Amino acid sequence: MLAVLRAPSVRYDSDMTDHERQRAIMEELEVVEDFDAAHEVERRITFLAEYLKETGLKGYVLGISGGVDSTVAGRLSQLACEKVREDGGDATFVAMRLPYQVQADEDDAQDALSFIDADQVLTVNIGASTDAMWQAVSEADDDHVDSYTEFVKGNVKARERMIAQFTVAGARGMLVVGTDQAAEALVGFYTKFGDGAADVTPLTGLPKRRVRELGRYLGAPATLTDKVPTADLESDKPLRPDEVALGVTYEAIDDYLEGREVSEEDEQTIVRWHSRTAHKRALPLTPGRWEKTH
Repeated sequence: MLAVLRAPSVRYDSDMTDHERQRAIMEELEVVEDFDAAHEVERRITFLAEYLKETGLKGYVLGISGGVDSTVAGRLSQLACEKVREDGGDATFVAMRLPYQVQADEDDAQDALSFIDADQVLTVNIGASTDAMWQAVSEADDDHVDSYTEFVKGNVKARERMIAQFTVAGARGMLVVGTDQAAEALVGFYTKFGDGAADVTPLTGLPKRRVRELGRYLGAPATLTDKVPTADLESDKPLRPDEVALGVTYEAIDDYLEGREVSEEDEQTIVRWHSRTAHKRALPLTPGRWEKTH
């Protein structure tokens, strides 16, 4: 999801109209307004390939969950590495499976890997490292044991996954790909320094429906492009749909991102999520940025 050092490019004023705020959010999140699947696929493959050449690094690493975002980002990354090689360069795409113990929708993850056709697949089970960290920290902070919920542990899982990806990338001189897209960025539906940490985010600016369209254009199976999105981080709520957690549908979020009217209730929910997760889109906070907004 979101690259963590990106500061908002737009300042939100209290006297903005609802429409002005909507347009400002679209600008902040780089929403693609004149969408063409073929153009966006080529644009994003070129971005990934050219950035590799510019940095001189050796390829990309991405965790594959079985959802549409990582499926599409993974295929784009593979095609970008192939493009670099066609131009005489050296590039490898490493797809990583990072289950916590046994993943409930492992079949989808395997289907995604088959479609992506990555240069290399590595599997690292994050169960032991997550549980060890969880036990060590919760035991040290036993005065607040009631605060150590499955939700909090879910964020530990997301961060352990990113540790694994950056470990591989660091050892092999590669870059980590994030799966940030505009819908999740709008409502801050990602873990800080977990799936929100990445070197490049090739899906930035795409509402969820547009990510699905890229997947269809690339030839991904319908079972993946049309899959109900789930972060699947809470063990006591396996495969809980994102839309249940958010209280608003991706259809409404996408409509808002594309400048369409949504219901008053949906707009209030979306704007509330955007406001309360602003800290995620401006990390780390500095004295200067704080002073500019206060």
